[in-house]
Amino acid sequence: SLALGTKTGYKLFSLTMVEKLDCIHESAEAPDIYIVERLFSSSLVVVVSTTIPQRMNIYHFKKGTEICNYSYPNNILAVKLNRQRLVVCLEESIYIHNIKDMKLLKTLLNTPSNPAGLCALSINHSTSYLAYPGSTTMGEIIVYDANNLNTVTMIAAHDSPLAALTFNASSTKLASASERGTVIRVFSIPEGLRLFEFRRGMKRYVNISSLSFSPDGQFLCASSNTETVHIFKLEQLGPSGGDEAATWTAYMGKMFSAASSYFPAQVSGMMSQDRAFATVHLLTSGQRNVCTLAMIQKLLRLLVATADGQLFIYSVDPLDGGECMLAHKHRLFGVDDDQSEGTVSEGSEVTGPAQACPSYAATAALPASGPITATLTGYSEDGGAKKGEVIPEHEFAAGPVCLDDENEFPPV
Repeated sequence: SLALGTKTGYKLFSLTMVEKLDCIHESAEAPDIYIVERLFSSSLVVVVSTTIPQRMNIYHFKKGTEICNYSYPNNILAVKLNRQRLVVCLEESIYIHNIKDMKLLKTLLNTPSNPAGLCALSINHSTSYLAYPGSTTMGEIIVYDANNLNTVTMIAAHDSPLAALTFNASSTKLASASERGTVIRVFSIPEGLRLFEFRRGMKRYVNISSLSFSPDGQFLCASSNTETVHIFKLEQLGPSGGDEAATWTAYMGKMFSAASSYFPAQVSGMMSQDRAFATVHLLTSGQRNVCTLAMIQKLLRLLVATADGQLFIYSVDPLDGGECMLAHKHRLFGVDDDQSEGTVSEGSEVTGPAQACPSYAATAALPASGPITATLTGYSEDGGAKKGEVIPEHEFAAGPVCLDDENEFPPV
């Protein structure tokens, strides 16, 4: 599924075929939505509006009701959820809830300043690993077990502050990028050992806006403020065999690998880094975008949602890679220019993009700026849990909230 925040509310889309993008729900309950997260394919949706950025509302969109809402001491910067935990990230604190009854299980206070709200929660609820920055000056990652409520490991991932984090579907790997945007690293979880190092480019620093693994964990895509989206293939170089030694490239790779042990660490590290397996060149650069890899009609596809309201779907060759071909383009909001191609779908105007959601399909929550055009009309049938109140730092929230509905938690 794909979620989109707009000036008048939010939209939920379903994408089961490359050519068919269905808007399954459109809400106007709250204006200027800048965070919208859906619990997989269930009817639970979490939204945050710029009108009240300290408050999180949880809706049952199929019933059209608000389940509950919570307020926090400062602006909400990110919300992540799986079938066990709901995590709310503020600039200097993180709140961990049990998603089935919304009890506050843990508050991580005085975390390093995180103005971007950068964090990642594994979609594998049996582990519920949470990753967030451990430093404001270096690229340190803290991996926290949100199920057992204890720190798992700390990873010294980069020399500069972090810019992007994501887990693979099985929660066995964590990918990261720094503010420089030149190197993407993949670590084993929970050990924190470096497994892969990919070089996005050497010519310039870029702002990496999203990282996403493919459903099987074999590929990793990265998008930035440039026109190029990179796809890397996670494959270990096996022992020498006929196929590996049969090409000049493989032979030179083995020579460089052997020689790298004689060079300083910085030089040998650069020599061991792999280039992109596949690439996509977008029509424009400079605007924020979100990318993800998904299986659609049993084929691997790259999805790129851009800040101007377009969704591009590319075909990916899992064997040979190379330049990906554009399969289709959809319009999420706005109108296409005369020079652009593809289908146009009606939608509300939005003025900015949002963060990637840890799901198999692209999720874009586009923050809006400008005048408010509607008033908040959220409501609750059961009163919610601590409705509208600030949650005390170490208290459990109590109330008649019950999200434990088997219909709301379909198999992942």
